[in-house]
Amino acid sequence: MIQPEQIFTDEVLRSLFPPERTDAFFDALFGDAAEGAYDIALTYTGYDPQGHTLDFLLNLHERPGRCLACNLTYGLPEVFSRHPVINIKGLVGEIEQQLGGSLTCTGWKLGHTEQKGRSLHCIPLRMQLAAK
Repeated sequence: MIQPEQIFTDEVLRSLFPPERTDAFFDALFGDAAEGAYDIALTYTGYDPQGHTLDFLLNLHERPGRCLACNLTYGLPEVFSRHPVINIKGLVGEIEQQLGGSLTCTGWKLGHTEQKGRSLHCIPLRMQLAAK
């Protein structure tokens, strides 16, 4: 039985989605990483063994002096799902590798943006798993 909370430590999550990826994303969008309104960080939120799902959040943390307006973040799940710098498909593959071959990902989905506060919005990432 896997113990995801032991696998997906803060260090592993930072290696899966390094802080530099946010700057690369904004550099690709705007030509200047400093133009970005937020930093993106990956967090682990849970594993449901009955539903065979693994859940994460892409947390959008407002940068100092910037505005994390709702209208800027609600369309992001669609953008993130296709953007080559964010590379959700690659991220899902890396997460699957962390499971040590015991489970395989049969699908994934980004949920709707959730506003957790003025300076924090989150995009859920749910992975569907199956035993190998």
